[in-house]
Amino acid sequence: MIDANVLVEALPYVKEYSGQIVVVKYGGNAMIDEELKAAVIKDVTLLNLLGVHVVLVHGGGPEINEMLSKTNKESKFLNGLRVTDDETMDIVQMVLCGKVNKNLVNLLDKGIGLSGVDGSLFEASCLDSKMVNVGKIEKVNPQIILDTFENGYIPVVSSVAKAIDKLGIYNINADLAASELAISLHAKKLILLTDVKGLMKDPKDESTLMERVKVSQIPLLKKEKVITGGMIPKIECCVKAVREGVESVNIQDGRVMHSLLIELLSDEGVGTLIE
Repeated sequence: MIDANVLVEALPYVKEYSGQIVVVKYGGNAMIDEELKAAVIKDVTLLNLLGVHVVLVHGGGPEINEMLSKTNKESKFLNGLRVTDDETMDIVQMVLCGKVNKNLVNLLDKGIGLSGVDGSLFEASCLDSKMVNVGKIEKVNPQIILDTFENGYIPVVSSVAKAIDKLGIYNINADLAASELAISLHAKKLILLTDVKGLMKDPKDESTLMERVKVSQIPLLKKEKVITGGMIPKIECCVKAVREGVESVNIQDGRVMHSLLIELLSDEGVGTLIE
C-alpha cells in the first residue's frame, strides 16, 4: 500500500522545484553499481516528469583507471586532480565522451548526450603547467543546455572542455564543471554525489557528519585537515557556487538508494549542506 504521508510530504517540494534547474554531479559507486545506477536513473526520470530540469554532469574515474591499466599507464593525481598527459587525454576523451556518456543516455528515455566541447559549452585554458591537459573553465555557454530543456530532454554532460589557449581539448574535474554549469544556469540546486556520507570531521567516523557548513568555516577546516585530498576541489566548487548565487549546494552519499529524491522531495534530506 502507498504511504499517502510520503506523497503529502513531497508536495511542497514538488511545487518548489518544478520548473527549476538542478545540476547533479554523478560519479563514484553510484555509476558503477548497477542497482545504484538504476536508482539514480529512476530518480532523474521522475524529477523530469515532475517538471524539474535536471542536468547530469558525469565523471568516469573508475572507467578511466581501468582503461589506463589496460594500456599499462599509471593513474596519477595532484591535489585531487588527475594528471593528464597527451596519451591519457585521448583515453579520457574516449571513455568519458564515448563509453560512459552514451551508456548513461541509453538508460534515460529522454536523455541526450553532450560533452563540454559541444556548442562550446565549456571553454578552458590550462590550469597548471605541471598538468598539461587539465583545464580551468574560463567561460560557460549554456544555450545548448537550455535548448534541450525546451524540448523536454535530460542533458547528460561529460566533463571535457574546448581549449581556447591551444588547439585541443582539456580534461575538467567533474565537480568543478558541475559547479560552473550550475552558476551559469542560475540553478536552484547543485548536488555532488560522492562515495562518502558527506563532509565529516573524522573521515573514518560517519557519526561525525557535518550536516551544515558555512563558507566562512572552510579555511579553518582546511587548516585542521578536515578537508584534504579529493575533498578539496569538491569543497572549493561548492564555495564558488554559493558565492555566485546557486541557492543550495549539497555533498551527499551516492551509495544511498534514491538519495536524490530523499534530498529534494523529503523533510529528511541527506549529506552536507554548504551555505
